[in-house]
Formats: sequence, C-alpha cells, structure tokens
Amino acid sequence: MARIERYEDLESWQEARYLVSAVYKISKEHLKGDPSLRDQLQRASVSIMANIAEGFEGRSDAEKVRFLIIARGSAAEVRSLLYVVKDVGLAKREEIEHLQESCRKIGRLISGLINHLRK
Repeated sequence: MARIERYEDLESWQEARYLVSAVYKISKEHLKGDPSLRDQLQRASVSIMANIAEGFEGRSDAEKVRFLIIARGSAAEVRSLLYVVKDVGLAKREEIEHLQESCRKIGRLISGLINHLRK
C-alpha cells in the first residue's frame, strides 16, 4: 500500500469531492425553489471535504480524529437532507439514492481512518 502524503490521495476526500459536485448539480437543477435546503445541503457537503482535509493536516492524531468525526457527521447530515429531497419529490429517487450511498461509503471510509488513528 502506497503511503498517503496529501489529503487529495485519500479515497474519502476523493469521494467527498465527487459528492460536492453531484450535490451542486442537483441543487442547480432541482432546488432553485428552496434556497434554504439548497444552501444547507451544499454547505454540509463542502464541510465533509473540508474537514477531511483539515483533519489530514492536523498535528496530533487526536486533532485529526476530531475533524474526521465532524466530517462523518456532515456526511450523515447530507444523507438526511437528501431524504427531504427524495421524499418531497424534488429529484429522481435513483439519483438521490446513489448520493445517499456515496454518503454511506464516505462514512465507512472515514470510520476506517478514525480506527487507524486511534490504534
């Protein structure tokens, strides 16, 4: 396994980056009429990416874990907000479920990083 030297090398950050792009696309296409939901969804998705990066750059393992826990929480927030989008019929069910699975994957990847750092 290659040593990870930059946060951009982390699969969790790469997946979060994909998620941000997809959230912005859905927001542009389907959430024009609900700016508060759109903004919250966008902010939460960006928070995942930003906190993974911030955690990677942290000095101590405890500091890294703290930011990763925040990122994992933001992934859960995005997943939850996507239920609103799906339940009120603002976007295609399959499209939203794909993004929710991406959030779950990010959560699993982050949990793996947290477990590694806590050892």
